[in-house]
Amino acid sequence: MKISKPFTGVLAFLIVLFTMPLGHAAMIVMEKTLGHGYIYQAAVLLGLLGFVLLVWGILSRDGTKATFLGLFAGLFIWTGWVEFAYVYYAHRFGVAPLIENGQVVTKPEYLIMPSSVGFWAVAMIFYFFGTKTGCLFFNWFQRRLSIQPVKELKPVKRSTALSVFMELILLLWTFYLVLLFAYDDRFFGDRSVVTYIIAFGSLLWSLYLFRNLLKIDDLSYAIRYAVPTVIIFWNFVEILGRWDVLKEIWIEPFRYRLEILLTAGVFVILLAISVIESRKKGKGSDKA
Repeated sequence: MKISKPFTGVLAFLIVLFTMPLGHAAMIVMEKTLGHGYIYQAAVLLGLLGFVLLVWGILSRDGTKATFLGLFAGLFIWTGWVEFAYVYYAHRFGVAPLIENGQVVTKPEYLIMPSSVGFWAVAMIFYFFGTKTGCLFFNWFQRRLSIQPVKELKPVKRSTALSVFMELILLLWTFYLVLLFAYDDRFFGDRSVVTYIIAFGSLLWSLYLFRNLLKIDDLSYAIRYAVPTVIIFWNFVEILGRWDVLKEIWIEPFRYRLEILLTAGVFVILLAISVIESRKKGKGSDKA
């Protein structure tokens, strides 16, 4: 069976979408099973695995393979080296979780994550003023504001894996900060008008991107386009979970073991389909 648009876009969207709950569930499983004795060593190794995948992707000449390697490199490094770094320092210095009505609504590591907003701002300044990237969102603002970046990345061939990796990391970082500031009662609060705007604005934005995604028939490009589509859509999902509108089964993977295993099984099947189709297209182009 040959996959063509709009099914290529749907396949890419589902693959990236399933990484969100599975990534959350994997982090919880690591915390519960390894304990504080080995969790941080495992986190370092997970990030190191991500680094190896990234280097592999940078060296790969296959665009689809490089895309997937960059995607998983970003997920592993974000989870292992970024999120667990916050977990480590939150536990080391005894940061208490935010508790409302007897329930933990924000874990300690996420309470200190907003302190990285200054570093985030520095990164955004560089990408906005310092270089012309492949980000359509940035490029739109650069054109409207007549901003000419200092350096344009045309003379150097872009690394597909590195582009996916950086896009994933920066988007995750950006929207973690957006949600955490929105939830903070000293700024807005999780039931504020601002949070409602973020929730439904993210839903509408992701629907617009999903419409564009359905027009893409190249799997490699579709996966890259699905990364921002899914992460922006996930803001809506996260806020619904915060409002107790839906049950976030990925934060209780042992209680919802069957559902998580089924999700993982579907994810593996979709990933296998994409790999098979990519190889078929590769052989077809070789024959041509």
